Amino acid sequence: MKGFMFVGSQQRITINNTHYYADMVFYNKPLKSYVIIELKTTKLMPEAAGQLNMYLNYNENEVNDENDNKPIGIILCTDKDALTAEYALGGLSSNIFASKYTYYIPDKEQLIAEVEKVIKMWHEKE
Repeated sequence: MKGFMFVGSQQRITINNTHYYADMVFYNKPLKSYVIIELKTTKLMPEAAGQLNMYLNYNENEVNDENDNKPIGIILCTDKDALTAEYALGGLSSNIFASKYTYYIPDKEQLIAEVEKVIKMWHEKE
């Protein structure tokens, strides 16, 4: 995938002494933006969007460098829609990046294949 770098899985986020874990984190160099992916084994529930929104806001305030753009959130779920992209979470101004997404965010099949590859590698390490 063009410009994607794998940062890690189960990235810990600590807020008020409570630990949360983002499933997968990538960095997209051309967009200068972190991409946080949440994996759900059920259909998309509203709570998942709120959870990802919290991760995006935390990342923007605590992780981003001054030259980074706002992070992008993606939720992958197992319902019949299989991939639900949530680009507008956390106040992300999608109109700024709308034209760039088509060049730097992979299509659904590429994204699923890359995520499955990382999960397989992660399981092999266990």
